[in-house]
Amino acid sequence: MILQHEISTITQALASVDLPIVFVGRPMGEHTEDVTFVDSDNYAGGRLAAEHLIALGRTRIGVISGPADMAASSDRVRGWRDVLTERGLDTRAVARGDFTMPSGSSAMARLLSRYPDLDAVFAGSDLMAVGAMRVLEASGRTVPDDIALVGFDDTVVAATAEPPLTSVRQPLEQMGRVAAELVMELIAGRTTAPRWLDTTLVVRDSA
Repeated sequence: MILQHEISTITQALASVDLPIVFVGRPMGEHTEDVTFVDSDNYAGGRLAAEHLIALGRTRIGVISGPADMAASSDRVRGWRDVLTERGLDTRAVARGDFTMPSGSSAMARLLSRYPDLDAVFAGSDLMAVGAMRVLEASGRTVPDDIALVGFDDTVVAATAEPPLTSVRQPLEQMGRVAAELVMELIAGRTTAPRWLDTTLVVRDSA
């Protein structure tokens, strides 16, 4: 398993190589300001999740974030936090995971112990959301009646969860196509700019 700090180190090393390289996902770290990348608008996705939960009447909304050294994770949480701040809602209910199901379970348990009155949670990945669901069920809380839940990615995990998971969809196939197009532009000697692709909210039964 590659640890997150190792991913950051690899990203920084690649950014300094004099070859046509396009990153899928905005890299973080030193010497990555001028790299070419394609990414989904994770910030807007975090806002979509928060706005949807507030529209449902939820006011005590927690978040399960991904790793601190991943741009996608920080952007999603920043979008969530900005919406709550704009609405005058508390933004302290934050627990960190690593985008895996077990980390979502442990983060949800920590949130419940600190903020037992939560009525909604935004999880930064579908896997973490499903892990959170298991803890909520074990605690006697139902989704979405007691706690509404939104994930991120809109993978097959979201559609097959019970209840099916509302999730922010990022266009993964389109990201791959655009990355290939950008590589071809770099090979041809053309200057390219980072590309941001829109996220959308897929509403199912969890929120």
